[in-house]
Amino acid sequence: MNLTNINVGVIGSGAMGSGIAIVSALAGHNVIISDTNELALTKAEKYIKDNFQKLIEKQKITENEKAEVLHRISFTNQLKQFANCSLIIEAIVENIEIKKNVFKEVEKVVSNECILATNTSSLSITSIASALQTPERFIGIHFFNPANIMPLVEIIPGIATHANITINSKNLINAWGKTTVIAKDTPGFIVNRVARPFYSEALRIYEEGIASIATIDWAMKEIGGFKMGPFELMDMIGHDVNYVVTETVWTQLYFDPKFKPALTQKRLLEAGFLGKKSGKGFYNYKEGTAKNEPQKDNFLGKQIVNRILAMLINEAADTLYLKIASASDIDLAMTKGVNYPKGLLKWADELGIANVIKELNNLREFYDEDRYRISPLLKQKFILKQTFF
Repeated sequence: MNLTNINVGVIGSGAMGSGIAIVSALAGHNVIISDTNELALTKAEKYIKDNFQKLIEKQKITENEKAEVLHRISFTNQLKQFANCSLIIEAIVENIEIKKNVFKEVEKVVSNECILATNTSSLSITSIASALQTPERFIGIHFFNPANIMPLVEIIPGIATHANITINSKNLINAWGKTTVIAKDTPGFIVNRVARPFYSEALRIYEEGIASIATIDWAMKEIGGFKMGPFELMDMIGHDVNYVVTETVWTQLYFDPKFKPALTQKRLLEAGFLGKKSGKGFYNYKEGTAKNEPQKDNFLGKQIVNRILAMLINEAADTLYLKIASASDIDLAMTKGVNYPKGLLKWADELGIANVIKELNNLREFYDEDRYRISPLLKQKFILKQTFF
C-alpha cells in the first residue's frame, strides 16, 4: 500500500472514532467520519475542533495548520461516501452482530483493495470477518482511548487475514506515529487480557476485607509505582466499559476462573454508578464529598502489591506461553497501552521468577482455587534457571 495520499473512512463519531480521525488527518490523509446520528456528528465536529485548538495553545500546530487539517476531515451519514477510501476503521458499539451488519454494507461500497478494520477491544476479529465476502482483507486495529494521545495500537489479524494486510496495516499505523504490536486473535488481545488481574485481584482483596479501596489504590501507586490505582482507573474507564470487557473475556475463554468478574463491580453497573462520567463509582466525585483516606501501612501495602503484581506477571507469562504475542510486544503493550511503570516480563526478571512463583504458590495453597494456577512458562523458566530477557 502507498502510505501517502489515501482516504480514510471512520465509522462512528464518538470519542474513539473522533480520536482516530484526528490521528489520520494529522498524518496527512483525507478523512470521512460516518455516523447515523446527526447530533453525534455535530458533537464530533466540535470535539475535533476543540482538540486542534488545544494543540495551538500548546504551540504544537499553527492556525494555518489547523485550518489545513480540518479541511481534510468531512462528516457524513451515508456509507456510500466511503467509495474512494483505502482504509475503513470501525469504532462503534461493542456488539458483534451490529459490527457484522455494518461491514456487510461497507463491503458493497468500497473497492476490493480497501482494508477493512475494526477497533474492537475484545471481540473476535475472525468472527466479524466471517460476515464478509472477502475476509482476507479484514483486520483488527485497536487504538487506546484517547486515540489521539495514547501511543499504542494493537494489530490483530484474523484467521483469514492475508499476511500483506497485516504488514500494510502495521506500516501505515507506524507512519501515523503510533507504536504497534502484533497480537493473536484471542479474547482481550494483549492489553485487555494481561491487565485483567490489575482490576480483578484488587476487587478480590477489597471483597475479602483485607484492605479498603483507598488503601489498595495508595499501595499500587506509592509502593507499586503505577500512575493510577485500580479503582481510580476503573472509575475513569467507566464500569459500563471495564466490567463488560471483563465479562466478555471471561465468557469467551470458557469461564476461566482467572478472569471471573466481581459482583461488587457488577452492582455498581446495575445501579448506574459508572464512575467519573456519572459522578459516582467506587469513589464519589460530587463536589464537597469527603475524600477517602488510605491506611498507609507499608507491610500491608507490600502484600497488596506483591499479590496483584504476581497475578499480572503470571498472565503476561501465559500470554507469551500461548503465543498470543512476543515477549517484547507484551511488555511494550503494557507500558505504552496502560502506562505500567515496567514491562511485566522484565519486572519478573528483576523480582526473580522464584519469588513470583512463591507468591502464586502461597495464594494457590491458601485459596485452593484454579484461579491461582501458575503458568507453565513460569515453571519452565524457574526449572531451567532462565529469564525472559
